[in-house]
Amino acid sequence: METTFDKLINNNPKRKEKFDKEYNDFLLSEFLLEKMESEQISVRALAQKAGVSPTVIQKIRTKNAERINFRTFTNVLHSLGYKINIVRI
Repeated sequence: METTFDKLINNNPKRKEKFDKEYNDFLLSEFLLEKMESEQISVRALAQKAGVSPTVIQKIRTKNAERINFRTFTNVLHSLGYKINIVRI
């Protein structure tokens, strides 16, 4: 059975594309917030460790990561002890 959400998203390609992008930003932000909390690391400390400005960390934390390039984001992940693994879906 198709849910109301499915009807809203799946029947409108533009709406689905927007949802997917915003959901990915949300996931990145939540991941970073969770790891910062579990590692007990501040924005400034993480920025220094990753070699980026605190503004970059704030952008990711506030779901405004669209202007963050891949290299910068991987530096932030590496500084938290993570790496990106690309797999075909």
